Amino acid sequence: MNMKMNISKKIGLALSSGILLSAGWPSVGSATPLLFFALVPLFLLERAVAIEKLDGTKTRLFPYVFLSLLTFNIISTWWVWNASPEGSIGAFVLNSLFLAIAFQLAHYTRIKLGNFRGDFALIFFWIAWEYFHMDWDLSWTWLTLGNGLANTPFIIQWYEYTGVFGGSLWILTSNLFLVQWLEKSKAYHSKIYHMPGLIFGIKWALLIIFPIMLSAIIWMNYEEKINPVSVVSVQPNIDPYTEKFGSLSSPEQVKRMFHLAEKKTTFHTEFVIFPETAIPNGFNEDLFEETEEFQYLYSFCQKFPNTQVIIGASTFYVFGPNETISSTARTAPNGVMYDACNTAISFTKNEAPLFYHKSKLVPGVEKIPFPQLLRPIQDQVFDLGGTVGSQGTQTERTVYTSKKGTKIAPIICYESVYGEYVGEFVNNGAELIFIITNDGWWGDTPGYKQHALYAQLLAIAHRRSIARSANTGISCFINQRGITSDATGWWVPDVISASINANSELTFYTKYGDILGRVSLAFGILLLIMAVSRGIINKNK
Repeated sequence: MNMKMNISKKIGLALSSGILLSAGWPSVGSATPLLFFALVPLFLLERAVAIEKLDGTKTRLFPYVFLSLLTFNIISTWWVWNASPEGSIGAFVLNSLFLAIAFQLAHYTRIKLGNFRGDFALIFFWIAWEYFHMDWDLSWTWLTLGNGLANTPFIIQWYEYTGVFGGSLWILTSNLFLVQWLEKSKAYHSKIYHMPGLIFGIKWALLIIFPIMLSAIIWMNYEEKINPVSVVSVQPNIDPYTEKFGSLSSPEQVKRMFHLAEKKTTFHTEFVIFPETAIPNGFNEDLFEETEEFQYLYSFCQKFPNTQVIIGASTFYVFGPNETISSTARTAPNGVMYDACNTAISFTKNEAPLFYHKSKLVPGVEKIPFPQLLRPIQDQVFDLGGTVGSQGTQTERTVYTSKKGTKIAPIICYESVYGEYVGEFVNNGAELIFIITNDGWWGDTPGYKQHALYAQLLAIAHRRSIARSANTGISCFINQRGITSDATGWWVPDVISASINANSELTFYTKYGDILGRVSLAFGILLLIMAVSRGIINKNK
């Protein structure tokens, strides 16, 4: 078939994939089935350019792929602009650029090794990039393809084995099968009934149906572990731009939150959780007892002695004389070295408070990428969370234990989009997941809705019930099947309570993490080595 295309058709195909992906993305278009053929135009374009190159035509693929991915990024995450215009531009451009490079490498592999290996290269390079993107200084994994199925927990119960990369594999494979179907059936010439095409059509249908049936079987046979824990979640609804770090004092905010909490807290409540940076004024962790906010916490726990409070705060960790100074440390006027941290505090009557420092940070906002190189400019970075520049982190995944022995994972905001990372808490014994967040930066946009939906994926992957406390909508509870209940509305102060079930059993994904990502990275490197070697051999010939 003649696949040669003019520039306008190439642009049209590139834009089509970007728009279709966005239309299928949660809380943007939310038409999830579109994801299973949204990449077909882009994959057809890639094949056409490969044929043109093999025929000797000088043509480039990269600009069209970048355009497609940039379209997808802007439409799906435009709301980042509300928090940081400069940061959003960086996220749109870099996220599109890096994946376009991975796509280009797969394209190079197709030209050197043929269509069969080229199709595998598209899958491996795409997932390998998503996996690599999970753990480096510019990590922004919001648009990992598997996240796109967050609207439909019923059909992805097998995430307890694969995590989100299983969803990425499903979507990519489906799109490639459709492209092969079009090729085999000669669809461009209206021969959709052609036997090779029909065979591929049947394969594609089975590819879609089988995972759904598997998920349905898991759904019907999964028995939620019954171990009820009483939890209260508070949504104070404090404007992050005008009140939280501005007109409303930190003690007054804490007072308001505890007033809300008392509406639902009882003698039997085991946990009360408050959102990220609920205590916005930074304080030295060693001097916490001297703050007014501490007194409110102390009084509340005296009134409810069986209750453990989990509350977000901006804190300072001061390094001792014999401690190793971190790369993010700052120098106080008196010469003391300290880290500014986004912290989750555990507070219980008659026990010393415990501190966990958020360790998956938002690039460019909470973390200056490559701090040793860019540290001189960290104090000029946009403030988004109570502290400016790179924040301190920790290597240990701290698990908090209640007086009754219930173990919880304190997950702060952005950390909740990292399945394997959260799994480290679960492997450390966490039986419940508490997510504290401040989603008010983005306004009433798809951003906070997507963030809440992604938590459903965590619940399935680790089979852990989740309690979520957001500064403003959506605070909620999520069961071990990934179903949300008691969701609060946007821009309303609220408090919710429920008994959610703790679970100590580990899923396959919890034990072994992102195996699909590691396998894809390994095979992607192998294919690239083969492609480069073939290129060198052919050049020498």
